[in-house]
Amino acid sequence: MLENKVLAELERADFLVRDEGVPQDILYFGRETEPLRLLLLLDVSGSMRSQVEGVAKVSREALKSLREGDEVAVMAFSRRARVHLDFTPDIERVSREIGPAARDSTLGSGTATNAAIIEAARYMSGSLEGRAGRRAIIIVTDNRGLNYLTPDEDTLRELLAADVVLNAVLAANASRPKPPPAGAILNPEFTPTDVPRLADASGGEALQARQAPASFRALMERIRARYSLHFRPQAATGGEFRRIQVELTEAAARRYPRARVLARSGYYAPR
Repeated sequence: MLENKVLAELERADFLVRDEGVPQDILYFGRETEPLRLLLLLDVSGSMRSQVEGVAKVSREALKSLREGDEVAVMAFSRRARVHLDFTPDIERVSREIGPAARDSTLGSGTATNAAIIEAARYMSGSLEGRAGRRAIIIVTDNRGLNYLTPDEDTLRELLAADVVLNAVLAANASRPKPPPAGAILNPEFTPTDVPRLADASGGEALQARQAPASFRALMERIRARYSLHFRPQAATGGEFRRIQVELTEAAARRYPRARVLARSGYYAPR
């Protein structure tokens, strides 16, 4: 990716893939453009209440870049999550449903972000089983709240298992969690929300809401188009998380010094 545009002219020889630091032979290389199966995941918690209309407006911006064959579902969450609209190619219907979903006040107090992402990934896995298309979640949130018994590692596992890329549109007041004070005693059952970290680990990205109107079209195309790099996984213990790194080779990096590779952070070895 370069200046919010997808580099379409890269070849197999331009990429380097490492599995736990070990270079891998790329057995298959291709560039694919697929229909989108997009889930809009709307944070309607108390801290987002004053930004509800902005949420609806920003979410509708996403629809302008959709094409024939794309499908969208709508889910809202705070303490609980609810599907407001199942996957449909009817974009006008989606646009009408975004407002009521963004104003849903029946989902309890609190912000269970990771639990909502997990539920969204499982919903997509069940609803889209056997269907082709690029699966993506766009979560609109202020990145606040605590997650109870749903650490990032479990959330990422569900995203990878469902073959879903997480992307985020962050509200104007969004911030990243701060490191705890030195010597602080932490309860491991509660973890801070860090949606940008999850987006990056799944191969997606995060935008600020104020950038969204100008950037959504490019974001949609980056979600839709991707390079496929296949390699033979190394021997590993079943269920083990294997970190992968996808980079441009030195020669390609010299040609495109400002390019940035978006890729999954790894995979779980089959059990």
